[in-house]
Amino acid sequence: MSRNLRRARVADVEAIHRLINYFAQRDEMLPRSLNELYESLRDFYVVEAGGEIVGCCALHVTWGDLAEVKGLAVREDNRGHGIGKQLVEACLKDGRTLGLPRAFVLTYIPAYFERFGFREVEKSELPHKVWSECIRCPKFPDCGELSMVLDIT
Repeated sequence: MSRNLRRARVADVEAIHRLINYFAQRDEMLPRSLNELYESLRDFYVVEAGGEIVGCCALHVTWGDLAEVKGLAVREDNRGHGIGKQLVEACLKDGRTLGLPRAFVLTYIPAYFERFGFREVEKSELPHKVWSECIRCPKFPDCGELSMVLDIT
């Protein structure tokens, strides 16, 4: 089956919402509201296969020298085909194009991001602006996510 990586469109938001919140209900990632997804739509890439969204990931600029890779989700029946890798690499390439020197991720699965060269850091090493979303999270302040960074330039 052919898979197509592209920028997300408004028509994709509900599928992105279902995908992310499926994993959030299993405590594998944090939930995202429809409102949040519409507001950050331009940050997202999706992979489409057979007319359906099977993966998503976003790069959100948080400051002049830092962006977050977030919302990475791949439908279980499409795992093992490099979709997650394709999405993360698209986000990192976007960060480089924007001239950002570093990217970070907050994750429950650090081993996955270590494959891209991310390394674990103390949360205190990241700017306070990074935590603005955390305050709205139902798991705040003890979500258990690890913070990781990557030099992308």
